[in-house]
Amino acid sequence: MAFFKKKTKPEEPMDLESVMKKYDQESNVRIWEGKPRLAVNCVLAAFSLFCIYVTLFTSWLEELRLTSFVAWIVLLGFLVFPARKSHVKPNTMPWYDIVGMVLGTGAFLYFTANAIDIIQQGTNFAWYQIVIGIVGILALAEVCRRSVGLPILIVAGCFLIYALGWGLSNPSLWGKLNYAIRYLFYSKEGILSTPINVCSKFIVVFIIFGAFLERTGIADFFINIANAVVGGFSGGPAKVAVVASAMEGMVSGSSVANTVGSGSVTIPLMKRTGYKPEFAAAAEASASTGGQIMPPIMGAAAFLMADYVQVPYGEIVVKAILPAVLYFAGIFIAVHLEAKKEGLRGLSKDELPKIRPLLKQVYLLLPLVLLVYLVGTSQRSIQYAAALAIVAAIFVSLFNKDTRITPKRLLEALAAGGQGMITVAAACGIAGIIAGTITMTGLANVLINGIVALAGDKVIVALFLTMVCCIVLGMGVPTTANYCIMAATCAPILIRMGVPTVAAHFFVFYFGIVADLTPPVALAAYAGAAIAQANPMKTAITSTKLAIGAFIVPYVFALNPAMLFIDTTVWEVALICVTSFVGIFAVSAGMEGYIFHHMSWPQRLISTLGGLMLIDPGLVTDTLGLVLVGLVLVMQVITKRSASTAAAGATGAK
Repeated sequence: MAFFKKKTKPEEPMDLESVMKKYDQESNVRIWEGKPRLAVNCVLAAFSLFCIYVTLFTSWLEELRLTSFVAWIVLLGFLVFPARKSHVKPNTMPWYDIVGMVLGTGAFLYFTANAIDIIQQGTNFAWYQIVIGIVGILALAEVCRRSVGLPILIVAGCFLIYALGWGLSNPSLWGKLNYAIRYLFYSKEGILSTPINVCSKFIVVFIIFGAFLERTGIADFFINIANAVVGGFSGGPAKVAVVASAMEGMVSGSSVANTVGSGSVTIPLMKRTGYKPEFAAAAEASASTGGQIMPPIMGAAAFLMADYVQVPYGEIVVKAILPAVLYFAGIFIAVHLEAKKEGLRGLSKDELPKIRPLLKQVYLLLPLVLLVYLVGTSQRSIQYAAALAIVAAIFVSLFNKDTRITPKRLLEALAAGGQGMITVAAACGIAGIIAGTITMTGLANVLINGIVALAGDKVIVALFLTMVCCIVLGMGVPTTANYCIMAATCAPILIRMGVPTVAAHFFVFYFGIVADLTPPVALAAYAGAAIAQANPMKTAITSTKLAIGAFIVPYVFALNPAMLFIDTTVWEVALICVTSFVGIFAVSAGMEGYIFHHMSWPQRLISTLGGLMLIDPGLVTDTLGLVLVGLVLVMQVITKRSASTAAAGATGAK
């Protein structure tokens, strides 16, 4: 990355830290310096080591494992995140934060210390136990507010108000509150349900792995290799953004962090080669957001999905490949056509890194290759595979003195992994409360029956209503938490309508992600716009257009699950690959308004319609789609020849 920083200077100095703090709640952390910083890092590192130890080497009772895990999260949440975004004095922690940290941590540790007795006491809870439960829930909610933001808490609050007001049958408020706390705090149906269980068992090790992998310099390697491969082509920097973000996204779960990280390099390069600021920011934001659907990790949601649908993690990863490739292919085609339309060049040979030196760094891929191999062959558990990948990351770092993981960097990596867990775990805990509230009130059945009745026998109507719910609830809610909520509410609706279980869960997962690109709360797009010094709303609209594949592909695999390799043959998969890629090309061309020449509105409509037909597998739709796309291509060739002839005639006349 250093190579490009020398070559690239934005019009005005960019404060990437302020961009992250504005659009990424997780970046607003307390300021610790000197010895206090070292002490906090040691506590965070101890949490990481605790998680690795418990995950790999113990067989604790779930109530013990999960309550101790959440106790750590509450402790570290108050320790790391201040109450407000505004500037805080270094090495200071207000008294109310200390009180909240002690009470909240103590509430969960009380459950840990008395887990056996609490399990055996049935429904006979003393008043003080209910108070402890309330304190624990409020403390976790406050950590979530600080590290994630308000949107998910507003959703949780609405469901809790419904439960205490109308959803529970007990006539007294204390009776309703008593039942709700027992259900949400002391059972495995609320905070301690699937989201936090999967988080503590699988996600934590992969977040720690990501922290170690980042320190090997692999992000720089991805950007440099992408520049070497596609940087010299027309509109090269935009293609670099797509390729690099797809590779980085394999191990990252934050669309905003992806956008700011790689966008600080690619967006200025795109602007310099002629892309409009809005388009440059949108290309990076849409590609970075797509990183969360790229196997093998998919922003940690792959582990949750595997647990929800009871399908091996390796199968989830395989099923995700074709939709993810189609998504990135659509963005790649769009930036290529935009470059052709605007006559943009790529980077010069002098600006491109040499491929031979980069090939000497291919060893950086060893941790990823090892991880995919171990998980794909099921030779080791997912947690054990991630732990071995961490060891491999430390090993490959030794080959470069600039990235070598020394004892100091080892502590920093463990601390970064521990800090990265706070946001995900807090969101998962609140998502568990939402899902638990829906279950204990029977609201899930009400929602399912209502939408099924509204949709009738029209699956497409149910899909559309589900899409709207996912996008609305996903605005400002982390992908992992959003998926948990949608898996509990909307996925069962689609399953009731006849959509295969895996396809239904992929559908809600995809539309939870595109909320980061969709106005009005398009955080990834706004972060990209801040770097590009572009209009935020125009950037969000452009990013939505570039990511059109994310709005189309889910409907395809919901209506025809063969795209997810469900009940299909090799021939059908090959046919789907060909027709879907042609379809994505046609839709992207229609959106851009260019193939060989500027397209008229009728040509754009025909191209888009033909592309949609090709993306939907089927003999009739494929045939009609090919005819329409072929018609547009012929029209484009004729238009280009006419324009060339006219230009030649005008030149001759001169």
